[in-house]
Amino acid sequence: MSDGVNEKWFVVKTNPRAEKKVFERIASLGMVCYLPLLTTIRQWSDRKKKIDLPLINSTLFVYCKESDLSKIYGVQGFHSFLYYLKKPAVVRDYEINNLRILLKEQVEIQTTSSEKLVKGDKVEVIRGPFQGLIATSIEIDRIHKVIVEIEGLDQKFIVHVPRSFVKKIRT
Repeated sequence: MSDGVNEKWFVVKTNPRAEKKVFERIASLGMVCYLPLLTTIRQWSDRKKKIDLPLINSTLFVYCKESDLSKIYGVQGFHSFLYYLKKPAVVRDYEINNLRILLKEQVEIQTTSSEKLVKGDKVEVIRGPFQGLIATSIEIDRIHKVIVEIEGLDQKFIVHVPRSFVKKIRT
């Protein structure tokens, strides 16, 4: 299984709507994986139901050595690995931790693309449900929010955090 030496978080791309099955199949290989799920309520004509949807479509993360990635090629529903500079893209530990903190609380999360945002100060949330989150401070319609960024995927998530709950990170 995992010994922690030279292991990193890699991005696994799945076939559409196959995230949960691929997650189960990779986990059954004894590999550590993470599928960020967001609980939402869906309305049908006769009922409402809580369902868990992937936060990032067709994407999950696996924690292993780069040499162990070959075990995943035979997994049904696997599509590819995300590459950066001709090597499998690596997601930092704190970015995975940010996703876990973000999804711990059931609050409204907006997804946004890079083009629309102006970067602000890097901040750490020091109080409240998102304590420990490393993010970028922004203001939308005079309301303080933070952007949680997964750089390797070019994904950003925006959540409301009171200004008094964050402190600026000195770089």
